[in-house]
Amino acid sequence: METVDGWKLLVLGAMLMGGFLAHLSGPLIHVPRVTLLLLLGVIFGPGGFALVPSQVTDWFPFVAHLALAIIGFLLGEEFRWQDIKEKGQQVLGISLGETIAAALLVFAAVYLLRGDPALALIFAGIAPASAPAAIFETVREVRAKGKLTDTLLGVVAVDDAWGVIAFSLLLVAATAVGGAGAATGQLFTGLWEVFGALLLGVAMGLPMAWISGRIRGGELTLIEASGLVILQTGIAVMIGVSYLLAAIVLGVVVVNLSKRKQCFKEIEHLREPLLAIFFILAGLKFDIRQLPKIGLIGGVYVLARAAGLVFGGWVAGVLCGAEQSVRRRIGWCLMPQAGVALGFALLVQQRLPEYGDLVLTIVIASTALFEITGPLFARLQLHRAGESSVGRES
Repeated sequence: METVDGWKLLVLGAMLMGGFLAHLSGPLIHVPRVTLLLLLGVIFGPGGFALVPSQVTDWFPFVAHLALAIIGFLLGEEFRWQDIKEKGQQVLGISLGETIAAALLVFAAVYLLRGDPALALIFAGIAPASAPAAIFETVREVRAKGKLTDTLLGVVAVDDAWGVIAFSLLLVAATAVGGAGAATGQLFTGLWEVFGALLLGVAMGLPMAWISGRIRGGELTLIEASGLVILQTGIAVMIGVSYLLAAIVLGVVVVNLSKRKQCFKEIEHLREPLLAIFFILAGLKFDIRQLPKIGLIGGVYVLARAAGLVFGGWVAGVLCGAEQSVRRRIGWCLMPQAGVALGFALLVQQRLPEYGDLVLTIVIASTALFEITGPLFARLQLHRAGESSVGRES
């Protein structure tokens, strides 16, 4: 038992030190920490030198739930009612525009290539999913501030709501078209995943806002905040609702109803170590040898998704009256794709097994590509928009 615990602690400590080294070297070589952490995982994982025991990848679901729940809660802080009145139309419009455009372009591209409407609907449902952890971390790393940054954080928070809704509905359609049956049950499951998360976020947010408003500075705010966020995440997983969406709603309720907002600042202390472990584990899960296997359909999916995000963000930005910098760059900043898309792919494997292996292989390979290159795109666009503090200092 001592030996097993010893290697687990050794790997955990090495991951945290990897996060520290990425933090130091990222600004020096102008590469996002997210990309460096993912590359560390790839290098030491099965697709690289295979130096990490395969059992380590079993930690990924647990760490992913914790990390994404905390990110969701912190994203909820961006939705203050006053800010929503000022920028809500743009955030909702752009997020909806890029979601619809990405889904439509991917559907058209895959259908024209394969002639299979069910497969096209599946990829269309997965395409809008983003990677809030990677985007959030990139923004924090470069200390970006400005109109593009504010819009981006708002869009990322809303994206997952639209993404869950779009995937749930399109999976129902794919099930019906593919003849797998039980479409009504799929629709009910999808609606429960979305609206159940909303209800849970509000139900947990009201008491959390009451408690947070009565805790003074210097008291155990971190324990209170992290305990409630993790408790809600466990409940969400057990009752089958989107824990990420529930965490976002929890943050929205607290930031708007609590008199004190100290809990957001305190819970950020958990963010850094969890994200370092999360991204390295994500890199371990990505076998770089899968990239050549995506073939033509994978390449079409990658290009169609990227084009849909950029084009949809631009059109929606124009219609919503967004500034030129926002509408030109927002789509490029939304390229990262990771845990949510992988979750969708695993769900497809369970409910439509005839498509499961193909979809999972392509999503694993494409998310590896998007998650490694996406933060680079986001960092570049924030720099070009003049909102990156790191870019200005250098």
